[in-house]
Amino acid sequence: MTGKVICNITVSADGYVAGPGQSEERPFGADGGDGFGDRLHAWMFADPEENRAEVEEMAAYRAVIMGRNMFGPVRGAWDRQWNGWWGDDPVFHCPVFVLTHHKREPQPMDGGTTYHFVSDGIEAALVRAREAAGDGDVAILGGADTINQYLAAGLVDELRLHIVPLILGGGARLFDGVPPSALEQVKSRAATAVTHLTYRVAS
Repeated sequence: MTGKVICNITVSADGYVAGPGQSEERPFGADGGDGFGDRLHAWMFADPEENRAEVEEMAAYRAVIMGRNMFGPVRGAWDRQWNGWWGDDPVFHCPVFVLTHHKREPQPMDGGTTYHFVSDGIEAALVRAREAAGDGDVAILGGADTINQYLAAGLVDELRLHIVPLILGGGARLFDGVPPSALEQVKSRAATAVTHLTYRVAS
């Protein structure tokens, strides 16, 4: 049995996954807090017990895909050894496939994470991620442009949104360039600082 392809991302009430002005110091842009998306992603840390099920779902993936913008601020050729925002022991603990236009050798990290850099498109990254995941699920974690590309290509089975009552007013917007399509609501749950929604994406 093949696992699902799941997009999982936190989004503001006005549809942004990061505010304007992203930088190395503020990878989630200006979200009205002190940087690092502290207001956008506070639900994960402010009351971890209340949101334990959703956080545990994020840890259950067998492979991850992300765009280069989510991986880090380095653009163009790899002119320095940037290994992500997450330190020597990244939170993923599985193979991570980073979309890029510039080739780079795989980068093993502590805790079971290895970054693989894929320069031949989103379909190729998904093939490799599915192979790595076996019968487990593949997560596409961001950023917005990467998720939008996979949604537009019809390659997503399930969309998990964590909607935060915050208006960012600009930045990286989910669903830009995604053609009209049907979403089937699978479940929803309101917590103190976030509403968790899961949709099945129509084929």
